[in-house]
Amino acid sequence: MDHETAGQRSEQLIGAISEAVIADRQFLRTTLTGILARGHVLLEDVPGTGKTLTARSFATALGLSFQRIQFTPDLLPADITGSNIYNDASGEFEFSRGPIFANVVLADEINRAPPKTQAALLEAMGEKQVTVDGETYPLPDPFFVIATQNPVEQEGTFGLPEAQRDRFMIKSSLGYPEADGERLLLDRRADRSERTPSIEAVLDAEQVRQLQQVPEHVDVDPRLRDYIIELGRWTRFDDRVEVGISPRGVQRLFEAARARAAVAGRDYVVPDDIKEMAHPVFAHRLVLNADASVREIQPADVIADALGNVAVPAVEEGQPEPTHAAANGGAPQPNGRRPNDPANSGQRQSPPSQPDATDQSQRGGHSDDS
Repeated sequence: MDHETAGQRSEQLIGAISEAVIADRQFLRTTLTGILARGHVLLEDVPGTGKTLTARSFATALGLSFQRIQFTPDLLPADITGSNIYNDASGEFEFSRGPIFANVVLADEINRAPPKTQAALLEAMGEKQVTVDGETYPLPDPFFVIATQNPVEQEGTFGLPEAQRDRFMIKSSLGYPEADGERLLLDRRADRSERTPSIEAVLDAEQVRQLQQVPEHVDVDPRLRDYIIELGRWTRFDDRVEVGISPRGVQRLFEAARARAAVAGRDYVVPDDIKEMAHPVFAHRLVLNADASVREIQPADVIADALGNVAVPAVEEGQPEPTHAAANGGAPQPNGRRPNDPANSGQRQSPPSQPDATDQSQRGGHSDDS
C-alpha cells in the first residue's frame, strides 16, 4: 500500500468512526496514528464521554476481533491471559486462552485493578505474547490495547506505575463535545432503536497489516531526527522534572511522527507532525517533582515550553544545518541560548557536561494535560 492510498484509507476510517463517536476529528486522527505506529493508546476522561464506544468503533471499522476486559479490584492475571485447565477426557492440562487473545483489547477502567493484574498486560503490550506456566503463546497480528481510566475517582483505584504508562505510545482524551455535537448525538439517538450505534467495517486484518507497514517507508530528514532528540533532551534538564523523556520515549515520537505523516497521505515527515504528536506521546511519560506538583504545574506545561524553546530546523534545500543536540549537550534556542543560560527560565541548570551551572527560575502555566 502506498502513502496516498494510506491517507485515503485513514480518512475513510475516521469518517466511519465519526458516524458513531461524537468527537473531534483531531482526537480520532491521533488515536489512529497510534494504531498505525503499532502502539497502544490510553484514554483518560470523565465517564460518559465515549471512551468505550471509541475502542469498539475502531475495532469494527478496522475489521478486527475485539475483546473487552472490565478491570475490577478482584480481577486476576489469569482472567486476562488465560490458564491451563485439566481435561478429564484426555487426562491432560489444556491451555484456555483469555480475552487478551484478540486484535483489539479494551482494558476498561484499567486503574481499578491492582498492580499485579495490571502487570499481566506488560508482556503482552511490550512483546505481543503471553507466558503461562513456562509456555509462551503469540498474540494475534495486529494487536493493540486501548485502555481507559477515569481521572475523577480515587477510592478503589490503583494509579498506573510510570513503567506501565510508558508502555502506551499515546495518551489522549475526548473532552466534552460542543453544543452542536451533543445535539447531533441526540438526533442520531432519536433515529434508531438501539442505544449503541453501529458502523460498517472499512478494512480487514490483512489491509490493517499493510496500513501499518506504510509508516516504515516514511522519510524523516536528519535535521528533524535531531529535532526529536532535542525535544526529549530538553525535558531531562528542566527544573520541574524528576524523570525526563527516556530514549524509548524519543523513539516513540519518531514512530508517531512517521505514522502521522502516513495518515495525512505523505511519505515524508514535516515539523508539524512532530509538534502535533509531542503532547500525546511525551506528556504521560514525564514525572514532575514535588515542587512542581505543589505549584500545580502539568506535564503539558513542560512540553509546551520545550516546543516553544527548541528551534525548529529549516529543512528546505540550501538552509544551514542545525547544531546536533546530542553532540553539543543542549538544544539550540530561537534566541541562540542554551538550557543553562540564566535568561531561559523554567529549565534545569545544565546538561551533564556543565554540572556547576546555577539553578534557574522556574516558569509554569496552565494548559490541559494530554
